[in-house]
Amino acid sequence: MEKNKTQKPFDAVVMMREIRDQISTETQNMTFEELKEYISKKLGESDLKLIGEE
Repeated sequence: MEKNKTQKPFDAVVMMREIRDQISTETQNMTFEELKEYISKKLGESDLKLIGEE
């Protein structure tokens, strides 16, 4: 069976993979403490909140 290849204006799967690869590259040699600081800094830069936070 042949798949229908259409060009999407936005592909969420591709975007998620690119973001995941970028984060993995940035954090690959970090200690646990450095990783916690990295996450806190990134959350502080955005309006997002952890699940359960209000």
